[in-house]
Amino acid sequence: MKFRPGIAYAGLTDVGCERENNEDRFAYWEAASDELFARKGRLLLIADGMGGYEGGQEASRIAIETIEHVYVEASEGDPHDWLDQGFSIAHRSIQDYASRHPEFHGMGTTCVTAAILRDKVYYAHVGDSRLYLADSSGIRRLTRDHSYVGRLIENGLLQPGEAETHPQRHILTAALGAGQSVSAELPEQPLTATPGSTLILCTDGLWSQVSDDEICKQALDLDPQRACQSLIDIAKARGGPDNITIQIARFV
Repeated sequence: MKFRPGIAYAGLTDVGCERENNEDRFAYWEAASDELFARKGRLLLIADGMGGYEGGQEASRIAIETIEHVYVEASEGDPHDWLDQGFSIAHRSIQDYASRHPEFHGMGTTCVTAAILRDKVYYAHVGDSRLYLADSSGIRRLTRDHSYVGRLIENGLLQPGEAETHPQRHILTAALGAGQSVSAELPEQPLTATPGSTLILCTDGLWSQVSDDEICKQALDLDPQRACQSLIDIAKARGGPDNITIQIARFV
């Protein structure tokens, strides 16, 4: 795929070392026409499904396809509105699918998205897939984990270093398709990116095995394609117990 000037991009997914199937999914969309690109820019999405072999795959697929469709087809509002609406519709769509396929009861997915419009980054997320911003000053996590362990850390009941081995680290407190109502978490104002800064979207299959500092170094030192492969290789060398998915977009 040919990308318009402004970013260097790569995305990669891997089943990992212990799973037989990949319930992660990612997508990149870029407006084809100049007029649409000026209004919509680019969209990056990652989802990590749950609910068994087919359930997780279907949940992540529905989330990615629905949010992308809503974003592309929207005519009123701005990227903040389109992402918010996309997450709400995806949540209902996953629930509708599960109601028609009882064998997939309990299916759901995390999702993190970043819409890039010139130098502005609009982002939204549900679950524990993450979005980072890395630059010469270091790395900053823009999302917070919607998980039981994440809540313990926020309340000061658990240290971040203890989260990696906590027996309940995989329990989510929010996921698309799970619960009666789920709202995406979005910042009130978009992020302003600077040349050289780099966005990293990833599932917990990466960040649970690779530290933030290691992610930062690889993302800044290597071109995006090599950085994606290197980070997946590191996660797999440490056991790779889960699917691993990553997207990197560098502002150039």
